[in-house]
Amino acid sequence: MSTSHWLSAEKVCVLGAGTMGSGIAAHLANLGFDVSLFDLTPQTVSSQFDAARSARPPHFFVPETASKVKLLSMENDFQLIAEADWVCEAIVEKMDIKKALFEKLDPIVKPGAMLTTNTSGLQIGLLAEGRSESFRKRFMGTHFFNPPRYLKLLELIPTPDTDPEAVKVMSQFLEDRVARRVVVAKDTPGFISNRYGMWNMIHTVHVAEKLQLSIEKVDAITGPFLGRPRSASFRLNDLVGLDIMRDIAQNLLDRCPNDPGREQLRLPASTQFLLDKGWIGSKSGQGYYRKEGKELLAFDLQTHAYRQLLDASLPSLRELERLPIGERVSKALKLGDEVGDFLREYLVPALQYADKLKEEISHSCLDFDRVMQWGFGWEIGPFQMMDAIGHEAIGVDPKPYFDAGKQREFGGAYISLPSEPQYRTVKDFPITSKNETFNVRDLGDGVQCVATTTKQGVVTPQLVGELLALLETDSLRRFVLTSESRNFSVGFDLTFFDKRIEDQDWEGIDTALASLQKLSVRLGEVPSVAAVSGFGLGGGFELALGCCAIVADAEAKVGFPEAKVGLIPGGAGTCRMRVSAQTGGAKALADMAGALALGTVAENADQARKLGYLSPTDHTCYLGDRLLAEAKHAALQIEAGGASAWREGLAPLSGIVDSKLDELKSKGLLTDHDGLIGDKVRQVFSKPGSFEDALAMERKVFVELCKSGLTHARIKHMLETSKPLRN
Repeated sequence: MSTSHWLSAEKVCVLGAGTMGSGIAAHLANLGFDVSLFDLTPQTVSSQFDAARSARPPHFFVPETASKVKLLSMENDFQLIAEADWVCEAIVEKMDIKKALFEKLDPIVKPGAMLTTNTSGLQIGLLAEGRSESFRKRFMGTHFFNPPRYLKLLELIPTPDTDPEAVKVMSQFLEDRVARRVVVAKDTPGFISNRYGMWNMIHTVHVAEKLQLSIEKVDAITGPFLGRPRSASFRLNDLVGLDIMRDIAQNLLDRCPNDPGREQLRLPASTQFLLDKGWIGSKSGQGYYRKEGKELLAFDLQTHAYRQLLDASLPSLRELERLPIGERVSKALKLGDEVGDFLREYLVPALQYADKLKEEISHSCLDFDRVMQWGFGWEIGPFQMMDAIGHEAIGVDPKPYFDAGKQREFGGAYISLPSEPQYRTVKDFPITSKNETFNVRDLGDGVQCVATTTKQGVVTPQLVGELLALLETDSLRRFVLTSESRNFSVGFDLTFFDKRIEDQDWEGIDTALASLQKLSVRLGEVPSVAAVSGFGLGGGFELALGCCAIVADAEAKVGFPEAKVGLIPGGAGTCRMRVSAQTGGAKALADMAGALALGTVAENADQARKLGYLSPTDHTCYLGDRLLAEAKHAALQIEAGGASAWREGLAPLSGIVDSKLDELKSKGLLTDHDGLIGDKVRQVFSKPGSFEDALAMERKVFVELCKSGLTHARIKHMLETSKPLRN
């Protein structure tokens, strides 16, 4: 059976417009697929998709993408499924209903189309029973995580009848085109994620009840201290939904009579109490936590009543939290306090359970760990954790699971870990030179990486000076600019401007801006690509814009919040936004001036492109794990750019910008000082006759704003509170 054509699939039919189906359809539409979403009737598909349009957090990067999803019904449009390159079923989790649908699909689906079922636990092999040989050879489970836009894990579950080549090509398609990290799981109850992940969630509640610990303290222990998200345990329960937990647990109890951890799957008393009340978590407004006005209340596991939050500070956590994860957890397990008691009751059995389950539900310890990392946000999986804290503390086989780039197979032999060069991170590449504010690394193929090492990628005068010096050496031929932090850059160091304003050192500010502008221009004179993830703000984003191209993580938040601290972009950012918007004429320039006056930051890369912060030729990376690889690929293709073209003769630009600012003021969106900032933007946009003249004016009006007491007050307030001041 030939499946190579799957890699170029465009048309997708998602069957079922419920929470998962609509979320999958939205994710695929974000990626540019031609998506048709089906439900039983025109009314049901429309009403359910309306919920997806208004979902929070949003399913769509920009709202207008929702209009690209075709809403169809099985009642009227069933025959159109025959046009699909991929039929992704996501209807109700009922075996008989899914099988009945597949019976109708079998004769009409396109020969060679991909066929998958989205399920969190039904047996894939049983769903394929009775279908044609062609159907069974290309049929497999695709367990998306909810919400699909935000959670990158996908468990791919073949059946014994699935063509092995189809599994291989489907994995590649899902990673290359659908922006998923794929783990091929065995067709066992709950697969890896729900079999182990759900057991963990319920087990935590049992231990908390047994030890009579507050949910606040348990969440303090099981969050970042254990290398897990801040949602920790009880907040995660609320996010998932206690009804979902109950249903998955019951499915596992029914299908796993010999599970070694079976008793822990029975619902804890507190969970049952909340379910009986209908308090099933975030979607009902309350679960283990409840919001009353601005106050967050917690559910007491002993009294079964809500109360104010208790102090969850645990001294031993503060003492150990800065240690490497293995060392801190190992030491915490030996403590005689509540932390030690909890970890001995919770973590040791949880790791032992993983060891007992591993061969039944996964193909390798690496796959098992990746599911917990990619699906649950764990820093390290259970087998990496056992290696990190020592097997003697857990009572498992003393041989490490991972050793010197190899992993231990279930039979005991060690095999090499997959190389996966497309998923290498900055720190996987060798350093060729170190500086105080950045490292230069070798990405191979003649491409270097300049990775800043300042905290959160903050831009400082020292960083600017060192980068300029590096560029003057002519040692960079082709490079990627990025950060070794999770954020590309949170902007220019505000403390620098605060100090210079206090000293009335206006010349020092102008000199620093001139260097930043020079660096921004100089970056574009060498084939360069900025790889932007996390925050790319202010002065940091100005450096990215100076590169010949930007490759941005889809979830990157980029833009110019300078107005929030009483300023305009001063490192060529205002000038570059003028050049970016000028092709759209005076109206586009007025809109851009308004965005800068508001200090608008795009919530994602697609919105940034819509605002004009990213150009049509900049690239969005929808699977963030591939950001550096895609940036390197772009760097190999890019050529150095010339000087920015400044378009003159855009009258009546000044008046249109003024009208835009007046409109924003009338809506209460701009204060008088915001209006002054907007006027400075107008001057840069409308008065200069060249890009070079605009750079000089950008610095001039920036310094003028620094002389304003209102601007200094905004800077002070941001430094002291991390919040903007509207004055």
